[in-house]
Amino acid sequence: MENILDFLLERLKDGLLPWAAQKEAAELFGWSYAAVEELALENGIFPARYQRNRNMISVAEQLQLFRSSVAVIGCGGLGGYVIEELARLGVGRIVAVDPDIFEEHNLNRQLLSSPGNLGKPKVEAALTRVNEINPAVTVTPIRDAFCTANGPELLEGVTVAVDALDSIAYRLELAETCTELGIPMVHGAIGGWYGHVTTQLPGDSTVQSIYRNWVEGKGIEKHLGNPAFTPAVIASLEVAEVCKIVLGKGDLLRNRKLSIDLLDMEIHEIPCGVPLELVSAA
Repeated sequence: MENILDFLLERLKDGLLPWAAQKEAAELFGWSYAAVEELALENGIFPARYQRNRNMISVAEQLQLFRSSVAVIGCGGLGGYVIEELARLGVGRIVAVDPDIFEEHNLNRQLLSSPGNLGKPKVEAALTRVNEINPAVTVTPIRDAFCTANGPELLEGVTVAVDALDSIAYRLELAETCTELGIPMVHGAIGGWYGHVTTQLPGDSTVQSIYRNWVEGKGIEKHLGNPAFTPAVIASLEVAEVCKIVLGKGDLLRNRKLSIDLLDMEIHEIPCGVPLELVSAA
């Protein structure tokens, strides 16, 4: 029997590996979809599903994405879009963390919610969705609330953590844990027409700076609610930051916060997480 690499090479179309051939190889040789994808990328073969990536992401970089592991803390409004985009981008492992089930008020904005998913755990919906859109991506669903006590276990082996929480207290715990573990963290928050995004690298204190005056409560989302479009915008910016961190390219939103006002279509960059005297001198 021919080996699996020869099998793949013989079935390339315009230099790309069709999904049908990837699926056939997995079934014929008893390999996982993930193992077939990694073999292809290791040998310079672009799976056809990523062909629109390749003008901006090389095959070596696509392999980097595949070998990365991203923890998405919260699988609701922000998290659902983040998970969807990470899977389509080709991130190889997603750790989905959320204790909640879907409720009817989630239906207006949460990508993973549907009438049929009401009452079901959000992490299970994340697993099902990723298996539908990119079966080569491994999802580890964890139905639990993130906190400093379980954080080291939940983030073990993770390349980047994405904050998709709706609790300021828990996102501060996530920031603290990421600092202790030396893991980059991409933070996003939304409320009504508004949202912001920043990236905190190990040793930074950006998130703590943003919420230094916080006293208690969930934040403005509780009062403003969220429409369908705000989480999609902020989640996409978070995924762009994740991609840049993994590939080590571009200019990260480090020590600065991108504040987005979708009502008046204004975007502001606000320095944060660094002493004001350094900002003034820059």
